[in-house]
Amino acid sequence: MTAAKHQVTRGTGRRTSGRAGIRDVAAAAGVSITTVSDALNGKGRLPDATRRHVRTVADRLGYRPSAAARTLRTGKSGLIGLTVTTYGEEPFTFTEFAYFAEMARAATSAALARGYALVILPAASQHREFDVWSNVALDGTVVIDPSDHDPVVTELVRQGIPVVSDGRPGGSLPVTAWVDNDHEAAVTGLLDHLAAGGARRIGLLTGTSTDTYTRLSTTAYLSWCERAGQDPVYEAYPAHDPCASAVAADRLLARPDRPDAVYGLFDPNGTDLLAAARRYGLGVPEDLLIVCCSESSVYATTEPPVTTLSLKPGRIGTAVIHLLIDAIEGSAGSAGRAGPPPGGQGPGQQRGARPVPPAGRQHGQPHAFQQNHQVMPTELIVRASSQRPAPSAGGPPRTTVAAPRTPPAADQ
Repeated sequence: MTAAKHQVTRGTGRRTSGRAGIRDVAAAAGVSITTVSDALNGKGRLPDATRRHVRTVADRLGYRPSAAARTLRTGKSGLIGLTVTTYGEEPFTFTEFAYFAEMARAATSAALARGYALVILPAASQHREFDVWSNVALDGTVVIDPSDHDPVVTELVRQGIPVVSDGRPGGSLPVTAWVDNDHEAAVTGLLDHLAAGGARRIGLLTGTSTDTYTRLSTTAYLSWCERAGQDPVYEAYPAHDPCASAVAADRLLARPDRPDAVYGLFDPNGTDLLAAARRYGLGVPEDLLIVCCSESSVYATTEPPVTTLSLKPGRIGTAVIHLLIDAIEGSAGSAGRAGPPPGGQGPGQQRGARPVPPAGRQHGQPHAFQQNHQVMPTELIVRASSQRPAPSAGGPPRTTVAAPRTPPAADQ
């Protein structure tokens, strides 16, 4: 009689007490335990109707796979790490920026859809925080914007953990795969846009870090200047420093060869350039055109609204997770399915444009590295800050800007 209380009734598919196990699902569905395992894990060659039936029964019974049993059975924990190792000394500096927040949101959703959980780990480039990593059983890791010789990537690979980078890795980092934007095309396109708007001396706010995004974006700017016959006008600063952006923007607009348009690689550059322009008595867009790379919706409501380059972090977050799980599960041949979902993007950053030259421009990498990558499109969202108004009727066209003025002294 007691035993009967714990039997599964095939007609209702419900247990009267206790937690449903895989044997209960098999009994209720009328299939073998192996079939249940294959149906729930997306394995084997089962008819779609069988998979749907087993999943429906499992949901009805409230069955949840045991994490411990899964680890013992497969040798996998179902955990994926995600971190940024380039920006700053604080462990979670990157979580403050909209790009990373949106990328992590999309990555979390993609991981859950394939039965994995995402663990946000502290930056550990030169820190004791790597000790935290050693206590988490990871099946693989996503590293965002690794530096040229990133010790975290090197150590993870040494431990046999697959690594996929958001951002094309520089040097000879042994990542499993990477996803990035086309930096060269994105930067060239937005500089052409500024030139078409009447800019004759375009400046750049860039960073001092060695990640590929910063380096290739800066290189694309310098190459464009050479082709256009323009002397480069740029200022570099530590992108992770919350105060350095404003200082660099002020420095750029105080130069004797002050630009009449500026592209900022990082999220704060837009608002900092607007503030610096006000201090120098410059009108935007009349005297100064502005573009920055950002996913933040705040730029739609600034005065004036600022043109931004979107890197589609939602699509990148989804793609890196699919590539990583394909590598974890040994299904490299299915990497093509890691493409972006329709409309897969969201608001979002600090980092700005993150474009990349075609794969053929990278030399000296193993063949497998060359094959496991995806290049995502960017989008230039044009707003008032980069569109100089037409001259008034009868008035002379405006092609230059006034000499720099000294900003008023700050109130004591």
